[in-house]
Amino acid sequence: MAVPTDGDLTDEQAKIAASLTPELIEKIDECILSHATVSERKVAMIVGLTMMDTSIRVAGLPDLFYRDRVKTLVTRGLLLAEGNLNRMGYSEVRLP
Repeated sequence: MAVPTDGDLTDEQAKIAASLTPELIEKIDECILSHATVSERKVAMIVGLTMMDTSIRVAGLPDLFYRDRVKTLVTRGLLLAEGNLNRMGYSEVRLP
């Protein structure tokens, strides 16, 4: 049996994400990285902490967007991952 993932952005959520400026996305990435440590931390925790930052909060932007930013940071080598990043509660990241 396949393990369910957290899902994908809806069309409406994808439109909101596409409207973000590169500068705001950079601030979001910086916030995500600020919550990472050299020890593993659940992706769900990092996403939650990032979403609580009112300086970068965008109405209608779901946790899945932030999860995708974590995945991008892993791809860029800025974070190291363990587990399935499509399941925030079952994956962890840390600083390299």
